[in-house]
Amino acid sequence: MKFDLLHKDPQTKARAGSITTDHGIIETPIFMPVGTVASVKGVHQRELKEEINPDIILGNTYHLYLRPQTQILEKAGGLHKFMNWDRNILTDSGGYQVYSLSANRKIKEEGVKFKSHIDGSYHFFTPENVMEIQRTIGADIIMAFDECTPYPCDYRYAQRSMKMTHRWLDRCINHLEKVPTKYGYDQTFFPIVQGSTYKDLRMQSAEYIANAGQQGNAIGGLSVGEPAEEMYAMSEIVCDILPEDKPRYLMGVGTPINILENIALGIDMFDCVMPTRNARNGMLFTANGTINIKNKKWEDDFSPLDEMGITFVDTEYTKAYLRHLFAANEYLGKQIATIHNLGFYMWLVREARKHILAGDFRVWKEMMVKNMSQRL
Repeated sequence: MKFDLLHKDPQTKARAGSITTDHGIIETPIFMPVGTVASVKGVHQRELKEEINPDIILGNTYHLYLRPQTQILEKAGGLHKFMNWDRNILTDSGGYQVYSLSANRKIKEEGVKFKSHIDGSYHFFTPENVMEIQRTIGADIIMAFDECTPYPCDYRYAQRSMKMTHRWLDRCINHLEKVPTKYGYDQTFFPIVQGSTYKDLRMQSAEYIANAGQQGNAIGGLSVGEPAEEMYAMSEIVCDILPEDKPRYLMGVGTPINILENIALGIDMFDCVMPTRNARNGMLFTANGTINIKNKKWEDDFSPLDEMGITFVDTEYTKAYLRHLFAANEYLGKQIATIHNLGFYMWLVREARKHILAGDFRVWKEMMVKNMSQRL
């Protein structure tokens, strides 16, 4: 992987760059649609490619390991071939999913024992076998196995967890050297900064991760319920320590406003289920604010979904029609809303990049944050 830092915004810490892998160029800042189980929910790969047009999508190690299982992915020739996606893929390591299974998992130094949410069977993840699983899945960017702490979190627990994440990181790096790639292209490994919302722990973790000397770095354990101001404070602290010449990935974030504020702090990569999950519940994100399409006010609004026309659904369907589909519980409604939201998120990060390159990002960002704060 190669990262080129092309331009820094003069008034914020925002950056425009490009990441080159064997599956193509990723222009940053970038948003990665979440394709948890080898599918971005409700979207055909053709629509994903031609309408939403991301440079990279995300898959999930925990879910893919359980279903379809790694032996099926290996027979297919890896996740790219299995799902017919020839652009970049990033896999997270399953640390967050294991965290969210709090009632069904046991964490110890060796690794994590957990119970499958599918059939109740027991499994054990270690830093070593998670590296092997990600080699078999075959994503372009793979993540360290970490523990994601909850919010709020006791200081001593956060400290213990962070130190274990660092020990697990060393085990990941040592083991990766022994496990070759499988499908004829390179994989890039990102370690993950932890430390909850404690400034001193975040600084220690960022230094440890920076010293690991990998090709990119991630920030985990945020967007787990903490106030946005705390998230921004932690992002800023960590970005000031992580090396400037490597991409920075803030995991699981967030709303369109969260994304713009974190771009301004120096983050390059984002993923979040929000555009797809909220779409399935009838929430549309637009440049002028959010729409709850289920509200009665849209019942006879025959204007296009979004005048900006980012994707085909924005001009092909009206607000009244989409409201009707949700009222009738018709699957098509969820699909239309999903394509719209993902298209909007991609537009937002690409527009941010244009304004960083033009040198007027701060003014544009402040205008966008104000507009997007409205409920329409």
